[in-house]
Amino acid sequence: MLKDILFAGFGGQGIQFCSKVVANAALLENKELSWLPSYGPEMRGGTSNCAVCIDDEPIASPLVSSPRYLMVLNAPSYDKFINLVQPGGTVIYDSSLINADTERSDIDVFGIPATRMANDNDLKGGANIIALGYMIKKTDILSLDIIKTSIEKMSKGRQQLIANNFRALQLGYEYSE
Repeated sequence: MLKDILFAGFGGQGIQFCSKVVANAALLENKELSWLPSYGPEMRGGTSNCAVCIDDEPIASPLVSSPRYLMVLNAPSYDKFINLVQPGGTVIYDSSLINADTERSDIDVFGIPATRMANDNDLKGGANIIALGYMIKKTDILSLDIIKTSIEKMSKGRQQLIANNFRALQLGYEYSE
């Protein structure tokens, strides 16, 4: 089954790294994949999003105009993309930075205070991976183990980065509202 995922936030929040972790994990599971990043020219502080499509069959288009899954880390992106999520879709948002407001009853919307949790646990810059851990818990995108393997592979040789990302991932995975 096709899994259309949109990751969105500001540049510098780790949106692109998070999407690369998921894309690499899909490849490790021998899935078909498309990865399409998009960001403003100013990088840090500008808009950043990335469309990831995962399937067992070849993917016809890398564009995700109506995602089944949305992970969003800032309010402007939430406002921009919330109404594009497919009915039956799932939204994960950073409730530290977003006051989520939607009248949609046809999607599942879950908040996690990812930025606050990162700051409280000395994981500066780890809100993206905390939110990813929560997304993995709430969806059937990929397993926690394959995400860990992907993080390890993508952070090769940087043990502190691996350890911090594993801590962040576990915090998100274990979070309960």
